[in-house]
Amino acid sequence: MRCLLILAFAAGSFALVACHRDTGVTTPRATPPASVQVGACATPGRDGVMSAQPRVERADRDLNGDGTREAIVVDRALCTGAGNCYWNVFVGPAAGAPDCLRYAGTFEGGALEPLASKGDEGMADVRGYWNLPGGRLMLHSYRFVRGGYRIVEGLVCKRAGDDKLDCADMSPNEQ
Repeated sequence: MRCLLILAFAAGSFALVACHRDTGVTTPRATPPASVQVGACATPGRDGVMSAQPRVERADRDLNGDGTREAIVVDRALCTGAGNCYWNVFVGPAAGAPDCLRYAGTFEGGALEPLASKGDEGMADVRGYWNLPGGRLMLHSYRFVRGGYRIVEGLVCKRAGDDKLDCADMSPNEQ
């Protein structure tokens, strides 16, 4: 919290203290842990990154172009005030695997964008847009590798004066 002391002198002396809370400062928090490991048999709406009292919503999408939608489930109880949520992805059984849905990971963001590029099993890469204070964004690109989605690229971006995004690469491969 920041405070400003204003002294004014007119007919009498007085002091005015004006305080406001910094809304652009946030405390980092860890991603909630998933209830199952990537690749394990799982139940959408129960498994993945979920709260004790979930408010479940579905956003199923066909991520591999086979005509069947993969289950994508969000727990709205875990969404932030900026609209960021944890989107749990479940895929059908792999060849020779038990007949169950498998937990394939969690996308983080206020919005998701399937990309034209593909990972293993023909699964579309996905970009998540995580809203940060001050009009900034964290962009995570996910790729399906070895049975689950993994972050392969991260960018922190801010809106420039010409309404374009200025981004800084955070890729672990380029450190």
